[in-house]
Amino acid sequence: MGETREETGKEENEQVVLKVLEALRQASNDLKRKPSLGKDASAIKALLELETEADNILSSDPNLSRLSCHLSNLKTLVDNLQQSQGYSLRSFLRRRVSNHEISRIAGSIEIEIQAWIDRESVENLVSSLHGSVSEEEKIKLLIQFESRVSQGFDRGLQDSLLKSKVFSELECILCDSKCSKRIREQSALAMAALVRFNKDVFVGQVLMGPTVRALVSMGSNSSIHVLCSLIKSIRSPLVDEIESNGEIPKIISLLSVEDLSIRVTAMDCILEIGYFGRKEAIEAMLEEGLIKKLVELQRSELGGDLIDMGRFDENANNGVSVGGVQVEAKGRKESRESKFLETHPFASCVARFAVQLEVGEGLRQREKRAFKQEILRRIREACVSDAEAATIVAEVEYITTSRRPFQPVS
Repeated sequence: MGETREETGKEENEQVVLKVLEALRQASNDLKRKPSLGKDASAIKALLELETEADNILSSDPNLSRLSCHLSNLKTLVDNLQQSQGYSLRSFLRRRVSNHEISRIAGSIEIEIQAWIDRESVENLVSSLHGSVSEEEKIKLLIQFESRVSQGFDRGLQDSLLKSKVFSELECILCDSKCSKRIREQSALAMAALVRFNKDVFVGQVLMGPTVRALVSMGSNSSIHVLCSLIKSIRSPLVDEIESNGEIPKIISLLSVEDLSIRVTAMDCILEIGYFGRKEAIEAMLEEGLIKKLVELQRSELGGDLIDMGRFDENANNGVSVGGVQVEAKGRKESRESKFLETHPFASCVARFAVQLEVGEGLRQREKRAFKQEILRRIREACVSDAEAATIVAEVEYITTSRRPFQPVS
């Protein structure tokens, strides 16, 4: 019971410090933007009041010692500013210098506060993930963490991330089948945010760890969405890892599940693999019967052929006008296509896959030509009629020749 009270007291103390520092950060931000507000301004008053109480609030935490020093320097600068309110040139120059220094100190104060908040947040997240905290609280902390990391690179935050080994902790949660699906999915989203935060540091951990296998094994809409995000960030090396781990058949099998959202996200993932995949990955997809599955999806109620919409009729869409009229016509065509794809996510999916290979980064030019012919051959084998084969082949031929990307589903 004693330990519980001690932990509760520590948590309450941290909340008090956090609340004070949040207010202080806002005040320092105001002061940084307008350093000549005067000693009675609310921003300066808040900072100076905290400096007076620094011994009680800040001195107990060694991580806040520099903040205490900055506040002490701020008080000295403000006093100097008050003493240079004359109209002489010397007083004017002293005020300009003091205002500049006050703005600089306010910026340093804001940086120190953010660094403290980041350290506490990361430590709190790591301890909570394996603690007895409720699922809702864990989800809340993970969302907050993802939001903070997504704000962009910060050297101080990176130091906290590396010291806490937060990526490894999130990976453990992702791979733990005993954890709830929601927590595992939110952990995966946080990991993807870390990769975007600093690819140089975290890409290697993705490639060397079990992240990819865990995401594919979950097979949920969210986990495959994260996999798509990682493919976009890491590109061909991650596709190589997916192929070498034998995960491609599992991803293609998701095109046959009942959940439509998973099928659509799996289709997006396959398109990303097609764009970044090298020869071995594309061969694995074709050998798994991908083209036959895509033909079946295109034949379904959620499929269809964009060529039937007059997509490729240049004269009908653009006419012979010049300037804004052509642009407007093109915009109407793309808008119509985008709306159609919203309700028919597998429309022209064979041609959409073929063009990813054609414009993608993973294949050499001769490999692209060879795969195009192989795709056309497999289309003819998979179609149930000559008319169906002619339509799909026409789409593939046209779009791979013109290299026109399809409008993405919004």
